Amino acid sequence: MPASQPIAVFDSGLGGLTVLRALRERLPQENYFYFADTRFLPYGDKPEVFLRERGVLIAEALARQGAKAMVIACNTATAAAAEAIRAATQLPVVALEPGVKPAAQLTKSGVVGVLATTRTLHSDRFQRLVGNHANHVRVLAQACPGLADTIEHEGADSPAVGKLLDAYIAPLAAAGADVVVLGCTHYPWVAEAIARRMPAGTVLLDTGEAVARQTERLLSAAGLLGGGHGHLTLATSGAPQQVKATIDRLFAQSMHVEHWEP
Repeated sequence: MPASQPIAVFDSGLGGLTVLRALRERLPQENYFYFADTRFLPYGDKPEVFLRERGVLIAEALARQGAKAMVIACNTATAAAAEAIRAATQLPVVALEPGVKPAAQLTKSGVVGVLATTRTLHSDRFQRLVGNHANHVRVLAQACPGLADTIEHEGADSPAVGKLLDAYIAPLAAAGADVVVLGCTHYPWVAEAIARRMPAGTVLLDTGEAVARQTERLLSAAGLLGGGHGHLTLATSGAPQQVKATIDRLFAQSMHVEHWEP
């Protein structure tokens, strides 16, 4: 496969753009195809069997389109479908998961907060993550229903997002968490607002940079690193104009969005 083929990045919506940003900062020469499956947003309240089947469908379509690697830029999709996706494709696959391991290593209070979707926190994958790496600390798993969807549709600075953050962050602050894991790719867009609601000095962990490093390692091992010109294609299964308006607001620049249905 030519090294100039794109790295495919997919999420239920636009939260994965925070992962894409980290990838482009580390690997600016690569070409990228970002797919937002907004037709089925949010993933957090979908049945696991649906997410598994949808993830495999998307992976197979991306492989046919010529992607040289795939990044699952969605914690919920990773929790429900990563194993099935890896079994269904020969592409190098980088999956996202909440940074529980580094959080458990960093905490001084012994209390770690994890903000994520209900689906992520209820997954076997998340339970294994906590059991393997955080048995010695208290992990407060805070489900945040509606937060990702509200960030995307109302805006990170909207009153609706602020109201949800007030409800979801208060238990972590009250329990003395000194490290908070951002367990959904939408949440880095509101990192400053989360930090304001936590005591000074609280560490917020986002896994975008770790994903970029792992992607670089896998591409290097496969001899597929580099070869592009930094081209980015943005696509959605939903309404391109609606997605474009959100992307333009997030990046403060006008970007073309096409429709793509796997």
